[in-house]
Amino acid sequence: MTDTGYILTAIALMALVTILLRALPFIAGHWLRRHPLVHKLGASLPLSIMVLLLIDSAAGQARARGGLPWQEMAAVVVVALLQWRTRQTLLSIAAGTALYVGLRAL
Repeated sequence: MTDTGYILTAIALMALVTILLRALPFIAGHWLRRHPLVHKLGASLPLSIMVLLLIDSAAGQARARGGLPWQEMAAVVVVALLQWRTRQTLLSIAAGTALYVGLRAL
C-alpha cells in the first residue's frame, strides 16, 4: 500500500469510528433511557468529574508553584463544605475560586 493509500485508509477509518460514536446515542437511545446503569451514572458522574477536575487542578497548581499546597487545600475545603451545606454548585465554585485567588495574592 502506498503512503497516500495508507493515509486515506486511516482517515476513512477514523471518520467511520467518529460517525459511529456520534450515532450511538441515537441508535441505542431507547435502551439507554431505560437502563439502570445509565441512571446511576447520570446521578454520580457529574460529581465525580467535578472532584477529579478539582484535585487535578489543585495538584497541578501546587506542583507549579512549589512548596506546601495549603492554599489549594483551603480552597478545596471551602468548596467541599459549601457544597455539602448549601448544594449550590456555583456558590461553592465561586467562593473557592475567590478564596484561592485571595490567598495567592497575599
